Amino acid sequence: MTSAHGLKPLTPVMETAFHSPPDRPHFSRQKSIRRAASVLPLLATLCLPANAAEINWQHLSSKNGDLPVPGESTEQTGAIVADFDRDGVNDFVLSFRQKAPALVWYRRTAKGWDRYVIEKDFLTVEAGGAVFDIDGDGDLDLVFGGDYQSNEVWWWENPSPHFDPNVSWKRHVIKKGGATQHHDQVFGDFLGRGKPQLAFWNQGAKKLFLAEIPADPRHAESWPLTEIFSGAAGERGDQGAFKYAEGLAAYDVDGDGRVDLLAGNYWFKHQGGMKFTPVKIGDLGGRIAVGRLKAGRYPQVVIAPGDGVGPLKWYECTGHPTNTSDWVGHDLAGRDVVHGHSLQIADIDGDGQLDIFAAEMAKWHENQAEPDNPNAKAWIFYGDGRGNFRKTELATGMGFHEARVADLDGDGDMDILDKPYNWEAPRVDVWLQNGTGPRQQAGIEVRPVTVAPPAARTTTQAGK
Repeated sequence: MTSAHGLKPLTPVMETAFHSPPDRPHFSRQKSIRRAASVLPLLATLCLPANAAEINWQHLSSKNGDLPVPGESTEQTGAIVADFDRDGVNDFVLSFRQKAPALVWYRRTAKGWDRYVIEKDFLTVEAGGAVFDIDGDGDLDLVFGGDYQSNEVWWWENPSPHFDPNVSWKRHVIKKGGATQHHDQVFGDFLGRGKPQLAFWNQGAKKLFLAEIPADPRHAESWPLTEIFSGAAGERGDQGAFKYAEGLAAYDVDGDGRVDLLAGNYWFKHQGGMKFTPVKIGDLGGRIAVGRLKAGRYPQVVIAPGDGVGPLKWYECTGHPTNTSDWVGHDLAGRDVVHGHSLQIADIDGDGQLDIFAAEMAKWHENQAEPDNPNAKAWIFYGDGRGNFRKTELATGMGFHEARVADLDGDGDMDILDKPYNWEAPRVDVWLQNGTGPRQQAGIEVRPVTVAPPAARTTTQAGK
């Protein structure tokens, strides 16, 4: 077990006033007039509360000895935040390929983090990951899938309270055989049966699967799988590479009180049994997140290009969510986002309104030392709850991949976790909001937002 902590100066982010203009989709004349009227209020002068400008960030990095070094792998694929030891404070897990160990757990302590090994063996783990109490013993278990070299999806049994930093958690198989690459997983009760299922992409098959948890998951050789979608889901790629569907989220999109599945550039309306109808939200797919960014009957959806290049947009429904033409997109970044593989929705500044975090990768090719995107940006778009956003820059020139927004130190405010894919890897970075304040009352379980409909405070998505 290794431990590290440190203190760094608190630094503010760069800020600019920003408003996101609407797209101009093709509508009939009557619909066009009605929808044009619905977006006119967005042209009003932006006015956000002053506290959006007052956050200072304490940046900690394993490069400076503030956190333990993740491992030896220079390809860091996944990051998941959850309270694995049930102490009321979030921990996080990082996944790797290229070198063992495959999974490590950063367990939060009073002064920093201790590093534990969850999977000591070498596995080619893909980006994504999800958590749920799979075996029903009261603690959160962990799911990851294999990359383009693997045809497997696994879950790891949480050994709580018997944690040993040098002993792997027991690994079980969800899927074995078939096509390779499983980029993104999410849990949700998409069938309305009172118990969540696991949805996951299988990029090698170009399919989306739903896996039902067996009655005795600890002894099951695999889980029952049902294909619920096949084909493209808005993937654009980058100059012909990285062209595969990705991104998953769980949220009640149409307000019927049931959790819906979002994947790529679609949301999926359950029609009964194992049948789902895909509803296209926007042209571009990738990282996908959902939450109530403005008042209204339905939530809004944000889509980033993921492993590709394209716009970062938030979408609102101006009619009925099952009608593709009723989803209207608004640009956020003002330019194409380059490998925007980090996307989160959360109330970052604590003003009661949801904000958007998005960031670019700095490097993704393994056969070169120089960054592919040396001016990579990380942004926070502070929302006012009315569809207006203040655009700020958290960092420039750093690699972000699968970054997460969550309370990482137990003081009640939102922090940011980042691990690059292969930029300066191995490394992990944390931004603590205004440093670490007094810890909130222990014993309040921090639920991962991918399990059930997200609460008003935070929403996120699962997901190189």
